[in-house]
Amino acid sequence: MNKRFNVAIYGVSGYAGYELYRLIKRHRSIEIKYVTAETSAGKKLSDIFATTDDLRIVKNDDVDAANLDAVFLSLPHGAAKSVVEKIAGSSKEMKIVDLSADYRFDDAEEYERWYGQKHTSPDFLDDFVYGLTEINRESIRKARFVANPGCYPTATILGVYPLLKERLIDLGVPVIIDAKSGVTGAGRKPEVRLLFAEVNENVSPYSIGYVHRHTGEIEQELKKVAGSDLKVIFSPHLMPITRGMLNTIYVKLLRDMSTGELTKILEAAYDNESLVKVLPGNSIATFQHTINTNLSVISVKKVENSPYAIIVSSIDNLGKGAAGQALQNFNVMAGIEETEGLL
Repeated sequence: MNKRFNVAIYGVSGYAGYELYRLIKRHRSIEIKYVTAETSAGKKLSDIFATTDDLRIVKNDDVDAANLDAVFLSLPHGAAKSVVEKIAGSSKEMKIVDLSADYRFDDAEEYERWYGQKHTSPDFLDDFVYGLTEINRESIRKARFVANPGCYPTATILGVYPLLKERLIDLGVPVIIDAKSGVTGAGRKPEVRLLFAEVNENVSPYSIGYVHRHTGEIEQELKKVAGSDLKVIFSPHLMPITRGMLNTIYVKLLRDMSTGELTKILEAAYDNESLVKVLPGNSIATFQHTINTNLSVISVKKVENSPYAIIVSSIDNLGKGAAGQALQNFNVMAGIEETEGLL
């Protein structure tokens, strides 16, 4: 704990950016040197948030990256690329954790397909490790650049991974994901659909079918685990809550198994994970299990008299789905206790 890491948070005015700031402020080995927000530049943090911190907000271009050990990019999709292109060569030791989707895809064409914009720095894609900590920890440990996963993909992959790894899922049938997220998952922007009167006492499906941009990310990473092609049917819903995420996932099994047997497989996969909890067979994961934490809580049930199982995966969309996982990844990259700042 002797070394102090000087860092910058780009995009501090967003929900994930400010959550990251809150977490890092209690981290014993990190010093925040810069925070950026283009529209709030010139103001102090205390001017726009409930904090006594008078650190002044600057524009992205005002960050002196040469004097930093790491940066966290909590910028809109598309905006992170220009920052990476500018600062990646600032030093050979510079670490980058990108919370956007700009470097999550292995292939620039897939990124362009799902995000509808040209990838301006495809040469960097190979330099980024997909930052799902529990699955890619050893690669993250050696990485300089990490692409933080999306919130829906995080909950889905962690839920499905153990059964998929053991080759227990019938890949001839799509994996069905019924997902629900708190409103902060939609970002801090003025949209009619996010107004209180629209969200309150309402549940809104959106981007259903084969269109939501996280679909491609989920398929890409699940294919790596499965070692073969697979498809998902992904239906996200906006819930009238501030934060939280719950993915209910339906999979067809290749052999008959009980709830107890399935639960044991999940428990074995995450036995040494301090931030993943598998519930016993008589319990079901809920929003409340993970809100305001960096935990992932998972349950599984066998559907009686059928070949299907139902996995329920809960995370906080701002915690394990964004800022918490970004800090967890940084801790691994920096050789710090993985849960520092997160418990």
